[in-house]
Amino acid sequence: MALSRRALLRTASAGLATCAALSAAPSVGAQEAEQESSAAEGKFKLAYAPHPGMFRNLARREGKGEEAILDEIAFAAEAGFTAWEDNGLPKREPALQEKIGQALRDHDMQMGVFVAYANFNEPVFARPSLGRQEEVLTAIRESVDVARRVGARWVTVVPGSIDQPTPEEAADNRYGGPRLAEGYQTANVIELLRRASEILEPHDLVMVLEPLNWHTNHGGTFLRDSDQAYAICKAVDSPSCKILFDIYHQQITEGNLIPNIDHCWDEIAYFQAGDNPGRKEPGTGEINYRNVFAHIHRKGFRGVIGMEHGNSLSGPEGERAVIDAYREADAFPA
Repeated sequence: MALSRRALLRTASAGLATCAALSAAPSVGAQEAEQESSAAEGKFKLAYAPHPGMFRNLARREGKGEEAILDEIAFAAEAGFTAWEDNGLPKREPALQEKIGQALRDHDMQMGVFVAYANFNEPVFARPSLGRQEEVLTAIRESVDVARRVGARWVTVVPGSIDQPTPEEAADNRYGGPRLAEGYQTANVIELLRRASEILEPHDLVMVLEPLNWHTNHGGTFLRDSDQAYAICKAVDSPSCKILFDIYHQQITEGNLIPNIDHCWDEIAYFQAGDNPGRKEPGTGEINYRNVFAHIHRKGFRGVIGMEHGNSLSGPEGERAVIDAYREADAFPA
């Protein structure tokens, strides 16, 4: 009789050392044992959220095409994860969105963020003369239906770049004149976020704003610092406008993680993780994730922590390493 996924999970945990000693051509039984990682330790203390593709090898991919996501969700649940994240969710067919929502309910998992609107290269929010406000608000309206299908509570918004045209662009008046002063840009961002919040508030949805680092990934984005995001959320003054504190980005931008988390605490609705340098799983870089996770757990955070990073190793071994890394980081006293 074929082993269940749960049985395989338990078998894999007990046999990892044995599997490591096997030859390069393992038996069929060994291959099956290697397919999945351990869930023997139960659920994680915090709601870490894998994303599609993170466990593509370990999950039994019975579904075809994009529906293989459903198999990854099932595997993640058995491995102890209680949340799921999918930035690209709005691009998936509504029928698949419905199936994802049902799979999460079946496995008692939370849906994390998806991207409602993101622009990294244009001052869409900062300069209204570009005429892009309705583009933003339409995306926010559409996100309401997506959130309903999957049971989401949070959507990510990246409000474009700073308004800093090149000399050539300023000369041909492409941006309507020279760069706006920072205060005007901030006021424009706040105004459009207020309009977006008005759409989301009746549905109890939360738009989370993500400050991004300029040094490695996203030079020139409008939101960069945690204190800047905090001030903007206070000015918008809506339960539907909060901070996504990405620990990886903020380690690069400003460090001082735990004090900055404390300063922003009442406006943080969501976290994302990734170690630095490299943006891989905890333990591959310089961040003491066990201490950071213990801190936010002690403060009472019970929302989602998106695993927005890659795997440091390829194949099944890399996927097991991700699970082991989160077990290690999650091993703080409750």
